[in-house]
Amino acid sequence: MDDAVLDRSRELVREVASCHDTVEDRTFLELASTYAQDLPRALRQPLNRFRLAEPASLCVVSGWPVDDDRIGPTPTHWESKPVPSPALEEEIFFFLCGSLLGDPLGWATQQDGYVMHDLLPIRGHEQEQLGSSSETVLTWHTEDAFHPYRADYVSLMCLRNPNNVQTTVAAGAAIELDDDVKHVLFEPRFTIRPDESHLPKNRSYAPKQDEISQELLTRSYERIERMNEHPEPIPVLFGDPERPYLRLDPYFMERPRDDEARHALDTLVAAIDRELTGVALRPGELCFIDNFKAVHGRQPFHASYDGRDRWMKRLNIVRDVRKSRDARQQAASRIIV
Repeated sequence: MDDAVLDRSRELVREVASCHDTVEDRTFLELASTYAQDLPRALRQPLNRFRLAEPASLCVVSGWPVDDDRIGPTPTHWESKPVPSPALEEEIFFFLCGSLLGDPLGWATQQDGYVMHDLLPIRGHEQEQLGSSSETVLTWHTEDAFHPYRADYVSLMCLRNPNNVQTTVAAGAAIELDDDVKHVLFEPRFTIRPDESHLPKNRSYAPKQDEISQELLTRSYERIERMNEHPEPIPVLFGDPERPYLRLDPYFMERPRDDEARHALDTLVAAIDRELTGVALRPGELCFIDNFKAVHGRQPFHASYDGRDRWMKRLNIVRDVRKSRDARQQAASRIIV
């Protein structure tokens, strides 16, 4: 962003912040896409092209200044949600930019049903396959690959990254596969189980949304358990055969029982491994990853737990909110249960 774009964006963000003290506010969620249309055209145009033309697998927006003192120390857990947030202006800017691509949604079974997530190291999670891990590689994956209502875009805003920890990304468009391998990958011969972040062991019993009763939340976790015990066979490639979309999460996938499917999956995984690259986001940068066209992960790092560790905000954004209507309490609800 140049100075003019930044100044206009900050003016809008401060105007919105004067009306809403949290991005989780129901009125803000309803108005966010309207507010987003007041962002400068120089921001709206490239994000709209990213959405419509699919020219790349990720889009980075740079130039938002983060006041390191104002946002305060990196929280010790994502459950820490002061209102107003010390990073409210960053959250609003991120949310408005994301709303140009679609509608941000949250999960009843993930981070207490908040729409905006915090990614930060948590003690005891160092070796887990979670966004709150640190010492282990967060294996590349399609975000929420197990679920039919997964996001079209998984998006990050960097608030703090002192060790230049890389977000890893591999674009599906760069992968070349033989037609016979591709044909197998387009068939429903593969299964993916829910990842760790949705499992009952990470349930906090304190959902933030009034609409999420404990009874409803229990049913949501029971649904996740059923998906974990009886995963539905799916293809891992879909869409245009020449430039297919991806849907896989090898860490949570069972090995196919037949040789042909195993060979095809191994070939795809090896091809993605070869294309994997890293992006070290800087404070104030937004990274929108096309969850159909790319996989992503994270390199390991050492967490100090001193209030200065890596801190990202995350949004899951869908282009068609209606497809999840049977899993949301109301038409305007942003929480999948």
